[in-house]
Amino acid sequence: MSETASEEGFDRLVARIRLNRHADPATSYVAKLTARGRAKIAQKLGEEAVETVIAAMGNDRADLIGEASDLMFHLALLLVDAGLTFDDIRAELARREAQSGIAEKASRKA
Repeated sequence: MSETASEEGFDRLVARIRLNRHADPATSYVAKLTARGRAKIAQKLGEEAVETVIAAMGNDRADLIGEASDLMFHLALLLVDAGLTFDDIRAELARREAQSGIAEKASRKA
């Protein structure tokens, strides 16, 4: 899959989340989680991160793909809730490309 197709996929996901945030919580998982607040969204993201780590340790490709997909979905939901997009993340990653990961991490402690 090309970078453009991948970016378009994430952009479609964000658009769908935006549409569903204000739907009926009885029929929309996005609306239900949104109604519970950002802390609950963040908690769910954390749970999905742990499940992704467990899947990675299990060396099951299909399980890892499924859990990573759940993780990305919940990250997108959290970003939308915070008024952010994957473009904001892309911009930050592009900014960081100019320096090594070690130097970038050290700059955060200053």
